[in-house]
Amino acid sequence: MDLNKVILIGNIAREPENKNLTSGQSVTKVTLATNHKWKDQKSGEKKSKADFHTVIGWNKLGQNMAAYLKKGDKVYFEGRLNNNSYEGKDGKKKYFTDVVASNMIMLGGATKREDAQKVAEEATIIEESPATTENPF
Repeated sequence: MDLNKVILIGNIAREPENKNLTSGQSVTKVTLATNHKWKDQKSGEKKSKADFHTVIGWNKLGQNMAAYLKKGDKVYFEGRLNNNSYEGKDGKKKYFTDVVASNMIMLGGATKREDAQKVAEEATIIEESPATTENPF
């Protein structure tokens, strides 16, 4: 049995980027910030570190991400890790890892709950893998 599952809860760090591919598919990319806090054992000082994750949503999920998410929003994503590479301008191979979202829950106040309800009514969000190898970003 294999398992590739990621669960993240964090805040949107940048406005979503949405693109429509030549294949007709829609894809949206967001940057999600997650924070890790701890207390330094030696000094007793509280410390924190932010990690940034690229989250990709395809088709209906991506359209909902673009329509409802804004910078600073708290959101839950479920998905899978996706490793890719490309050749940089310097001719060297570059590697990166994205999270391909399969589910999204908007967290926050009453307005966000209303938005989340609209999304839930529009469609059951299921990961729609791209039928293309085209790199949209």
